[in-house]
Amino acid sequence: MASSMKNLIEGAITFVVGLALWLFTGDVEIPVFTLTKVGVVLMFVGGALLVVGLYQSVTGSRTVKDT
Repeated sequence: MASSMKNLIEGAITFVVGLALWLFTGDVEIPVFTLTKVGVVLMFVGGALLVVGLYQSVTGSRTVKDT
């Protein structure tokens, strides 16, 4: 599977998990951090992976080969 496709799939899954945490864990309390903030961070990471995957698919995902 191409690197761009892996980034697109991973970014979409990460974004959806982050969105679910942000939407549905508002009343869940754990001692270290809040799950809604973790959800927001995961959404940003997923969005960044989506952007990188889109960029790689548009530019052709050039790889450097040693010759």
